[in-house]
Amino acid sequence: MKRQDMNRDWIATARTLSAALPYFQRFVDATVVIKLGGHAMGSDEAMNEFARDVALMRQVGVNPVVVHGGGPMINDMLKRLNIVSEFVDGKRVTDAATMEVVEMVLSGVVNSRIVQAITEQGGRAVGVSGKDDGLIICDQENPELGLVGRPTEVNPALLRDFADKGIIPVIAPLGMGRNGETFNVNGDTAAGAIAAALKADRLLLLTDVAGVKNADGEVLTELTATQIGELVADGTIAGGMIPKTQTALDALTGGVRAAVILDGRAPNACLLELFTEHGAGSIIRPQ
Repeated sequence: MKRQDMNRDWIATARTLSAALPYFQRFVDATVVIKLGGHAMGSDEAMNEFARDVALMRQVGVNPVVVHGGGPMINDMLKRLNIVSEFVDGKRVTDAATMEVVEMVLSGVVNSRIVQAITEQGGRAVGVSGKDDGLIICDQENPELGLVGRPTEVNPALLRDFADKGIIPVIAPLGMGRNGETFNVNGDTAAGAIAAALKADRLLLLTDVAGVKNADGEVLTELTATQIGELVADGTIAGGMIPKTQTALDALTGGVRAAVILDGRAPNACLLELFTEHGAGSIIRPQ
């Protein structure tokens, strides 16, 4: 028989798996809602890596729920169809014509791409939108924005059924109005509302930044709701980070145990956050 020398990389891999055991045990049967967007959706390589991570999470007993965005893909399709968008306070006005494109891209192109990627990595995934089974019920956020919705009710029974069957739901951020309208919902907002309805153990918001930073530009690995409020008040948290932190705070108020703003550009970001001691971003907890 041919003797095979043990490679140091193999030994390191085995040690890493062994060190992860307490975290595997910690998250058995835990619900983890992941908002997918940014870099993780930008290339086939990044998408396949994300899909492999999600399939692994399900394999070790975690119940992942994926909520995705799709803004750049929507912009591209609107441009190809020569549909000009108007904006109010930096937000796109979603009229009926734009809504048709939004639904086509989110529920069609983007959603099916993610489902296929997870399936190819050995996971069981099903694509749905917030309209399916009355998952997300919305009111109009602002009449000036048209068909942009704010979730007011989330009915997660369908998602619990999927979890019982070992299926990973992949959710397009659309909602249904009380009069049957279709609403476009911000992906972070949808993920936070779903996480709260499920009383999720974790809400992971994948971004294209390293996390929440202090005034010196250093990433803050652990924060409380009170600290977030103070950082917003003094201007340290500003711009696009404000709505993300607000989504995290709303999720915590709704019953989520912790929310994490993490760098989706980092390889295996979700695995690093859940199954290692150091994590991969800024974790926000209640007081």
